Amino acid sequence: MKMTKLCVLALAAVFMLSTVALAGTLQDVRAKGFIQAGVNGGVFGFSMPDKKGVWKGLDVDTARAIAAAVFGDASKVKYVALTAVQRLPALQSGEIDVLCRNTTQTLTRDTVNGLNFAHVNFYDGQGFLVPKKLGVKSAKELDGATVCVLPGTTTELNAADFFRSHGMKWKPVVIENTSELNKAFFAGRCDVLTSDSSQLAAQRSVSPNPANYVLLPEIISKEPLAPVVRHGDDQWYDVVNWTVMALIQAEELGITSKNVDQMLKSKDPRIKRFLGVTPGLGKALGLDNKWAYNIVKQVGNYGEIFDRNVGPKTKLGLQRGLNALWTKGGLMYAAPFR
Repeated sequence: MKMTKLCVLALAAVFMLSTVALAGTLQDVRAKGFIQAGVNGGVFGFSMPDKKGVWKGLDVDTARAIAAAVFGDASKVKYVALTAVQRLPALQSGEIDVLCRNTTQTLTRDTVNGLNFAHVNFYDGQGFLVPKKLGVKSAKELDGATVCVLPGTTTELNAADFFRSHGMKWKPVVIENTSELNKAFFAGRCDVLTSDSSQLAAQRSVSPNPANYVLLPEIISKEPLAPVVRHGDDQWYDVVNWTVMALIQAEELGITSKNVDQMLKSKDPRIKRFLGVTPGLGKALGLDNKWAYNIVKQVGNYGEIFDRNVGPKTKLGLQRGLNALWTKGGLMYAAPFR
């Protein structure tokens, strides 16, 4: 009986130590003075360094928003470019603090892989990009095609399922690095490039001759993309999750980077709570009461982020679609800030 109790106590101690080890990301981030964010190194509009080496994109701005919430300074982020194969192990091992890299939430990743997905920051779906000269009008005409695809992704599985379900054969050309995969497609090594539709639009926009390529009409999957953290660290998950929702809530409340200072004078109790004029929400997250104000002031609201990175006036020219606010027919919906 004594041995049994000792074993139980020992196991409990191991569990507590492992929990503590995982539960300190916010403290660790503060101690080192920056957030280590995993990103995709080559998707225009989402995460890519410009000619001066400055990282830009919707996912980059999500990481910047987290830094603004934690430090009051959106610049306190170090970016780690990761391939599809590298991204999950990098997060699991603690090499990065958060993964802001167009990663789809799935049951397996949410359970077996030991990951927690924050609120979705972009709703997408998988499509197909082909050269116009092929004369293909539908993905159902791709029987026997060679298809460029990243390994170890939901994209690879979705493509296999699509071809199998339609009784078609395909020849995958598997290349781990995104930029090399795109080069292979635009060099003519494969007939088709398949990925999330937003990524395909991004790759086409920066190709040598964008007009020579067409996105086929079929969307073959649901791809809810969201920042990811490790299991076992509820406080850090809360910070990342509510940061994404703060971007959405700010847009819903009509708070922008340009009017946020004026909004501090609002008499609306929702706005006063959100911006920290009425204290409480910051303390609940372990952050400064002005955490949401800092996000909006330095990074903007979700609509601002979308428009400047991937919106109609950018090279990508994407419409809001599913990424519009719920009040405008989209899926962007934040839980109550109270």
